[in-house]
Amino acid sequence: MSNKIQYKWDPADYAAHSIGQFTWAQELITKLNLGGDESILDLGCGDGKVTALLANRVPDGSVIGVDSSTSMVALAREIFPASTNLNLAFKVMDATHLTFQNQFDIVFSNAVLHWIPDHLAVLKGIYHSLRPGGNVLLQMGGKGNAAGILAVLNQLMFQDAWRPYFQNFTLPYSFYGPEEYGRWLPLSGLTTLRVELIPKMMAHRGEDALAGWIRTTWLPYLERLPTGLRETFISQLVESYVKLNPADDHGLIYVQMVRLEVQASRPRP
Repeated sequence: MSNKIQYKWDPADYAAHSIGQFTWAQELITKLNLGGDESILDLGCGDGKVTALLANRVPDGSVIGVDSSTSMVALAREIFPASTNLNLAFKVMDATHLTFQNQFDIVFSNAVLHWIPDHLAVLKGIYHSLRPGGNVLLQMGGKGNAAGILAVLNQLMFQDAWRPYFQNFTLPYSFYGPEEYGRWLPLSGLTTLRVELIPKMMAHRGEDALAGWIRTTWLPYLERLPTGLRETFISQLVESYVKLNPADDHGLIYVQMVRLEVQASRPRP
């Protein structure tokens, strides 16, 4: 992610409540046409679980995961030590300031880039990171993402008890669509292969799981609040959301998400 806005990630808590993101990453990896010897960059590697999946798919290749969070990279290195993961490495790096040159066959990213406002800077870095003929596969929150949660958040944050903490607050996520990427991909030098918005349903196993997801992924809202009030805010958010979207017969609570999926390539000379 970008280093322009730094949030205080709790890596272990995030790892425990990111099953939705991990499941989508598994689905996304199946869209890669891998031969087993590719060099891959995982952009926004987080705790490294997805990066390790990629490394397993390229036993004769190599994978580097980068993330702007030093704590996330530290956790990834702890879980997947270099001594036993010979084709896997992790680096602290800002996605808007990639320093690689002509190094990778594939650049991959899942559930990350909506944290970054300047996607053109990211795409230009991806272009330079790829070898000519290399491919890009990205998935992120897109236009319309998590609209139900956002609607409840917008109502809650302007209640009298919470309004003082959200003065001059603007949506911190960059939920873009095909219109923006249709302009940015050519400007970055990449060739567009596919850009589409894909609705996806995220299921949470009860209110505690929903609260855990909110606590670990909606940091721009929570970090506006004093530490002692955050759980109260989360509890009120979950209660309000569940009233509008009750659990099904299996106890699952659903959140409608929208993913922006992008496939592109770096042209050969």
